[in-house]
Amino acid sequence: MMQMRTHTCNQLRASDAGKSVKIVGWMENVREVGGNLAFVVLRDFYGTTQVVVEDEADLKIIKGLNKESTISVEGTVRERASKNPKQATGDIEVVPTRIEVLGRCRYNSLPFEINRSREADETARLKYRYLDLRNPAVKQNIILRCQVVAALRAAMTEHGFLEITT
Repeated sequence: MMQMRTHTCNQLRASDAGKSVKIVGWMENVREVGGNLAFVVLRDFYGTTQVVVEDEADLKIIKGLNKESTISVEGTVRERASKNPKQATGDIEVVPTRIEVLGRCRYNSLPFEINRSREADETARLKYRYLDLRNPAVKQNIILRCQVVAALRAAMTEHGFLEITT
Protein backbone atom coordinates (compact mmCIF):
# COMPACT_ATOMS: atom_id res chain seq x y z
CA MET A 1 0.00 0.00 0.00
CA MET A 2 1.29 3.45 -0.91
CA GLN A 3 1.93 5.79 2.00
CA MET A 4 -0.38 8.83 2.11
CA ARG A 5 2.28 11.02 3.76
CA THR A 6 5.70 10.83 5.36
CA HIS A 7 5.25 13.83 7.67
CA THR A 8 2.53 16.06 9.02
CA CYS A 9 2.56 19.77 8.23
CA ASN A 10 3.98 20.62 11.66
CA GLN A 11 6.84 18.09 11.79
CA LEU A 12 9.43 19.41 9.36
CA ARG A 13 12.38 21.40 10.69
CA ALA A 14 15.71 22.74 9.40
CA SER A 15 17.32 19.40 10.27
CA ASP A 16 15.10 17.84 7.56
CA ALA A 17 16.63 19.98 4.78
CA GLY A 18 17.46 17.84 1.77
CA LYS A 19 14.96 15.11 2.65
CA SER A 20 12.32 13.89 0.22
CA VAL A 21 8.89 14.16 1.85
CA LYS A 22 5.21 13.76 1.14
CA ILE A 23 2.74 16.00 2.95
CA VAL A 24 -1.02 16.30 2.58
CA GLY A 25 -3.34 19.12 3.59
CA TRP A 26 -5.70 21.93 2.75
CA MET A 27 -4.50 24.95 0.80
CA GLU A 28 -4.91 27.67 3.41
CA ASN A 29 -3.44 30.48 1.36
CA VAL A 30 -1.85 31.00 -2.04
CA ARG A 31 0.36 34.00 -2.73
CA GLU A 32 1.47 34.48 -6.32
CA VAL A 33 4.70 36.43 -6.72
CA GLY A 34 5.39 37.16 -10.35
CA GLY A 35 4.71 34.83 -13.23
CA ASN A 36 6.63 31.73 -12.17
CA LEU A 37 6.50 31.71 -8.38
CA ALA A 38 3.80 31.02 -5.80
CA PHE A 39 3.84 30.33 -2.08
CA VAL A 40 1.22 27.91 -0.77
CA VAL A 41 0.48 27.54 2.93
CA LEU A 42 -0.53 23.91 3.37
CA ARG A 43 -2.44 23.10 6.58
CA ASP A 44 -3.40 19.82 8.19
CA PHE A 45 -4.68 18.86 11.65
CA TYR A 46 -1.21 19.41 13.13
CA GLY A 47 -0.03 22.71 11.65
CA THR A 48 1.20 24.41 8.48
CA THR A 49 4.08 24.15 6.02
CA GLN A 50 5.01 26.53 3.22
CA VAL A 51 5.26 25.04 -0.27
CA VAL A 52 7.22 27.01 -2.91
CA VAL A 53 5.85 26.38 -6.39
CA GLU A 54 8.27 27.32 -9.17
CA ASP A 55 7.43 24.76 -11.87
CA GLU A 56 5.06 25.95 -14.60
CA ALA A 57 2.98 22.75 -14.62
CA ASP A 58 2.60 22.83 -10.82
CA LEU A 59 1.70 26.53 -10.96
CA LYS A 60 -1.07 25.70 -13.42
CA ILE A 61 -2.45 23.09 -11.00
CA ILE A 62 -2.36 25.50 -8.04
CA LYS A 63 -3.93 28.37 -9.99
CA GLY A 64 -6.84 26.09 -10.94
CA LEU A 65 -7.74 25.40 -7.30
CA ASN A 66 -9.68 27.33 -4.68
CA LYS A 67 -8.62 27.81 -1.07
CA GLU A 68 -9.26 24.77 1.15
CA SER A 69 -8.76 22.32 -1.72
CA THR A 70 -6.94 19.18 -0.54
CA ILE A 71 -3.61 18.40 -2.16
CA SER A 72 -0.73 15.99 -1.76
CA VAL A 73 2.77 17.40 -2.22
CA GLU A 74 5.85 15.30 -2.81
CA GLY A 75 9.07 17.26 -2.77
CA THR A 76 12.31 18.23 -1.10
CA VAL A 77 12.69 20.19 2.12
CA ARG A 78 14.98 23.21 1.97
CA GLU A 79 15.84 25.97 4.41
CA ARG A 80 14.03 29.23 3.82
CA ALA A 81 16.02 32.23 2.69
CA SER A 82 13.90 34.43 4.98
CA LYS A 83 12.87 32.51 8.08
CA ASN A 84 9.59 33.05 9.94
CA PRO A 85 10.17 32.71 13.71
CA LYS A 86 6.40 32.97 14.36
CA GLN A 87 5.83 29.50 12.88
CA ALA A 88 7.14 26.15 14.10
CA THR A 89 8.00 25.28 10.49
CA GLY A 90 9.20 28.80 9.69
CA ASP A 91 12.78 27.73 8.95
CA ILE A 92 11.87 25.46 6.03
CA GLU A 93 9.80 25.15 2.89
CA VAL A 94 8.99 22.28 0.55
CA VAL A 95 9.84 22.48 -3.14
CA PRO A 96 7.44 20.12 -4.93
CA THR A 97 8.40 17.50 -7.48
CA ARG A 98 4.77 16.36 -7.71
CA ILE A 99 1.43 17.90 -6.73
CA GLU A 100 -1.71 15.78 -6.73
CA VAL A 101 -5.21 17.16 -6.25
CA LEU A 102 -7.09 14.96 -3.78
CA GLY A 103 -10.21 17.10 -3.41
CA ARG A 104 -11.28 20.35 -5.02
CA CYS A 105 -13.04 23.00 -2.98
CA ARG A 106 -15.98 23.99 -5.12
CA TYR A 107 -16.39 27.45 -3.58
CA ASN A 108 -14.66 30.43 -5.20
CA SER A 109 -15.14 32.20 -1.90
CA LEU A 110 -15.82 30.39 1.35
CA PRO A 111 -19.04 31.01 3.29
CA PHE A 112 -16.80 32.18 6.16
CA GLU A 113 -13.10 32.41 6.95
CA ILE A 114 -11.91 29.20 8.58
CA ASN A 115 -10.02 30.96 11.38
CA ARG A 116 -13.03 33.18 12.11
CA SER A 117 -15.82 30.61 11.75
CA ARG A 118 -16.92 31.10 15.36
CA GLU A 119 -17.98 34.63 14.43
CA ALA A 120 -20.11 33.35 11.53
CA ASP A 121 -23.86 32.83 11.58
CA GLU A 122 -24.74 29.56 13.35
CA THR A 123 -26.83 28.39 10.40
CA ALA A 124 -23.83 28.76 8.08
CA ARG A 125 -21.57 26.98 10.58
CA LEU A 126 -23.98 24.04 10.76
CA LYS A 127 -24.52 23.89 7.00
CA TYR A 128 -20.75 23.93 6.38
CA ARG A 129 -19.75 21.94 9.46
CA TYR A 130 -16.90 20.27 7.58
CA LEU A 131 -15.31 23.72 7.18
CA ASP A 132 -16.09 24.82 10.74
CA LEU A 133 -14.26 21.76 12.10
CA ARG A 134 -11.04 23.04 10.49
CA ASN A 135 -11.00 26.09 12.79
CA PRO A 136 -8.12 25.74 15.30
CA ALA A 137 -10.32 26.87 18.22
CA VAL A 138 -13.03 24.34 17.33
CA LYS A 139 -10.33 21.68 16.98
CA GLN A 140 -9.00 22.49 20.47
CA ASN A 141 -12.51 22.07 21.90
CA ILE A 142 -12.78 18.66 20.23
CA ILE A 143 -9.39 17.62 21.63
CA LEU A 144 -10.36 18.79 25.13
CA ARG A 145 -13.66 16.90 24.95
CA CYS A 146 -11.84 13.75 23.83
CA GLN A 147 -9.38 14.03 26.72
CA VAL A 148 -12.14 14.58 29.31
CA VAL A 149 -14.18 11.62 28.03
CA ALA A 150 -11.06 9.39 27.99
CA ALA A 151 -10.20 10.40 31.58
CA LEU A 152 -13.77 9.74 32.74
CA ARG A 153 -13.80 6.33 31.06
CA ALA A 154 -10.46 5.41 32.64
CA ALA A 155 -11.63 6.53 36.10
CA MET A 156 -14.93 4.66 35.81
CA THR A 157 -13.17 1.49 34.61
CA GLU A 158 -10.68 1.77 37.47
CA HIS A 159 -13.62 1.82 39.88
CA GLY A 160 -15.11 -1.33 38.41
CA PHE A 161 -17.75 0.15 36.14
CA LEU A 162 -18.50 -1.31 32.73
CA GLU A 163 -19.38 0.79 29.72
CA ILE A 164 -22.31 -0.75 27.90
CA THR A 165 -23.68 0.55 24.63
CA THR A 166 -27.22 -0.53 23.82
